[in-house]
Amino acid sequence: MKPIIATGAIALAAALSSGQAFANKADDTLHTAFSKELETTDFYFQSAREGTILARQVWDGLVYRDQKTGEYIGNLASSWEWIDDTTLEFKLREGIKFHNGEEFDADDVVYTVNYVVDPDNHVVVPGNVNWMESAEKIDKYTVRIHTKGPFPAALEYLAGLVSIYPNEYYAEVGPTGMGQKPVGTGPYMVESVDPGKHYVLKKYDDYHESPKGKASIGTIDIRTIPDVNTQMAELFSGGIDMIWNVPSDQATQLKAMDQFTVSNESTMRIGYITMDAAGRGGENPFQKKEVREAVGYAIDRQAIVDNLLQGSSKVVPSACYPSQFGCEQDVKAYPYDPEKAKELLAEAGYPDGFTIDFYAYRNRPYAEAMMAYLAEVGIKTDLNYLQYSALREMQQKGDAGFGFLTWGSNSIADVSAITSLFFKFGNQDFARDEEVKNWLDAGDTTVDGEVRKENYSKALKKIADEAYWIPLFSYNTNYVFTKEVDFSPSPDEIVRFFEMSWK
Repeated sequence: MKPIIATGAIALAAALSSGQAFANKADDTLHTAFSKELETTDFYFQSAREGTILARQVWDGLVYRDQKTGEYIGNLASSWEWIDDTTLEFKLREGIKFHNGEEFDADDVVYTVNYVVDPDNHVVVPGNVNWMESAEKIDKYTVRIHTKGPFPAALEYLAGLVSIYPNEYYAEVGPTGMGQKPVGTGPYMVESVDPGKHYVLKKYDDYHESPKGKASIGTIDIRTIPDVNTQMAELFSGGIDMIWNVPSDQATQLKAMDQFTVSNESTMRIGYITMDAAGRGGENPFQKKEVREAVGYAIDRQAIVDNLLQGSSKVVPSACYPSQFGCEQDVKAYPYDPEKAKELLAEAGYPDGFTIDFYAYRNRPYAEAMMAYLAEVGIKTDLNYLQYSALREMQQKGDAGFGFLTWGSNSIADVSAITSLFFKFGNQDFARDEEVKNWLDAGDTTVDGEVRKENYSKALKKIADEAYWIPLFSYNTNYVFTKEVDFSPSPDEIVRFFEMSWK
């Protein structure tokens, strides 16, 4: 396969011709860009990586996970203990205020938890929070979180997926108001929001003594610029100080020019192909195991990694990120074998192949490469390239069951954040395998690490054996920023503006 080369060289040439009047640190404002248009800035009502990044600046959780040591450190909470297998008690820090001046205490924790676990409130990713049953106030600075059963990954989820909201403010304005004017306790406060287009964050001078540390850069100015070539043109003209998710060929060119810092870092995001094995969208070829296996053998995943992703990306065999707890790697693999793919299609009753819609929402060149491979074995596809929110909504209704998607597990280092999310009869589960669900339930609800691994292993082996997903590859991210910016990326794919400074 010939590598698909983006128009990076053309964009670079155009940018160079526009001049290089770099922005500098004089106004203490870091200018950057989001590639996706956020549905809302209310963390619980969106699922984009950009929304997670924004949330980490604006809100805090009860605990924080140190990226270097993996240790859980108190943030809004000063200490915690398990009262029993399903009850976590937290002692809260005193003297913390939200950006609007509202005092932080147990009422905020109780309100937030009980709001997001209520199914009537329809948070976008219920799997992030529905392991919790409720929260209970013991006194002003003591709160208990009750889980639905033993949930060993509780601290991991609380560190990354449970942002605490001000109860009085949220009760008044709800998700709509929080989306228009977010209020948290984090190191940055939101000065303005132009929904989906522009966000301005200001350093919160009264930020508490948090393991995040106080922000150094005064203002973070974020614009939504979907096209990477436009982002690069802005970088060269001085309109932007930092971009990320830069395609590998363009990052290589930029690095050779030595005018910016270019940093490549692995991420927990994996790509995968999903197929409607359960027939949620009606009768389709993927209800036959041989067809699903044929898709696996048809695609040269290593060639896509070598030619398109490059960097630290690798082919992944299992429906999870390799370093996540419980991510069994000894599963059935589907090496590139187009002849075997054709044989399997013939066995399934499709000797001449078939034509079907193929859905994707990001990395169009990757999707097009996969479609080319599928066409070679007789699976002709029509690309439906959508916004993620539109594709997710279709899948939640049982449609768009064949496509290329990705998931970053919200940077949670546990199989429950990916495999359990997509294979426990949720609204994006196209396998609906009761045995797989039962194994995942068993792994999700015991504190015995070995029992967890055993059950996750069984689930992941069957997912691979049945080819419910075709896991593709892990992602890496190329960060490009001006030499005035001091920044070290982390593997969890979270850009922490509060850790940046000027050189």
